[in-house]
Amino acid sequence: MAIELATKFAPYTDEQFSTESKKSLLTNQDFDWSGAHTVKIYKVNTSGMNDYGRKGPNEGNWSRYGAVKDLDATTEELTLKKDRSFTFTIDKLDTDETAMQVQAASALARQQREVVIPEVDTYTYGVMCAGAGNKPAAIELTETNIYDEIIKASTALDDAEVPETGRVLVVTPAGYQLMKKCKDIVMETDIGNDLRLKGVIANLDGMSVQKIPANRLPAGFGFMIAHPCATVAPTKLEEYKIHQDPPGISGNLVEGRICYDAFVLENKAKAIYYQAVPAEG
Repeated sequence: MAIELATKFAPYTDEQFSTESKKSLLTNQDFDWSGAHTVKIYKVNTSGMNDYGRKGPNEGNWSRYGAVKDLDATTEELTLKKDRSFTFTIDKLDTDETAMQVQAASALARQQREVVIPEVDTYTYGVMCAGAGNKPAAIELTETNIYDEIIKASTALDDAEVPETGRVLVVTPAGYQLMKKCKDIVMETDIGNDLRLKGVIANLDGMSVQKIPANRLPAGFGFMIAHPCATVAPTKLEEYKIHQDPPGISGNLVEGRICYDAFVLENKAKAIYYQAVPAEG
């Protein structure tokens, strides 16, 4: 790609707008991938309740506590699938002749902000929506029905005994506009700066409200309510290097690698409710 050389340009780079990652509030890092590429999680079932045989074992049983059953222990394997990388060079003269606007450090930060983070976030949200344990049929959301649908989603999580604290309601900017127009919705907007840095813009019925750009969410996204216990989003390796004057290059060689993934745990899938909207056209 050609580099535009500076003549009378002001020392300013026209940066693209981008959003920092907001997935930390929706996911967890409960498992350790150190020294392994696959983690196996045990899933153990439970035993039902019986009537105690106070005057002797129940008919057909030798135990007064009821029929003795074996507990099954199965495993759920989580194998990291995403091992991604990038590389580019910055020639010394390009740095000099663009009024120092093309520099390795700033270019690397830009790459992380505008390429790496959006990719990881988009992938994670896609995994969550696909693996949601509650996925009703797509419906058109309006300012008159959006609160009813949110309450329906919250009720589904209540019935699944998902913890009430820590739930996050994810909406697009368009969905947030519908919420603001809905006369039944009263949102608390006095949010601490620590939560605002994580993308929280309001609180509704005890849930943090996150507004995520539509281009980082699956097509047809309506809204999602999720508890972070449901999704494991590990980053096993993340490294970025700037090599100065490596063999064959007069300038800097920038390299980056990130190994990551996201998994919705089978026994906790009900902690995610995803409401889609009809596809356009």
